[in-house]
Amino acid sequence: MGARLKSTAQNWVDPDDAPELTGEEIDRGVWRIGDKVVSPEKGKAAFAKALRGRPPVDAPRKAINIRLSQDVLDTFRATGKGWQTRVNEALREWLKTHNPA
Repeated sequence: MGARLKSTAQNWVDPDDAPELTGEEIDRGVWRIGDKVVSPEKGKAAFAKALRGRPPVDAPRKAINIRLSQDVLDTFRATGKGWQTRVNEALREWLKTHNPA
């Protein structure tokens, strides 16, 4: 009754310790887009395209510095995430009825 059982716990292996794939191993792989098998060139091109970040827009926003009154800033920030978009919308609405010149 006093016999000890061997530990059945397995050693944890960190997935970050996995070896990097070599170019040769990647070239031997099968490239797929959805369920369709494609050439390595087409697969690599699609992969590179997917890693580009945000899609391009017709009128990208421009980052600027602007000074606002503290109460105006606090009010917009209090509305939560997206407050800068709401400032932009408020200025756009103002432009519909005012001439900034």
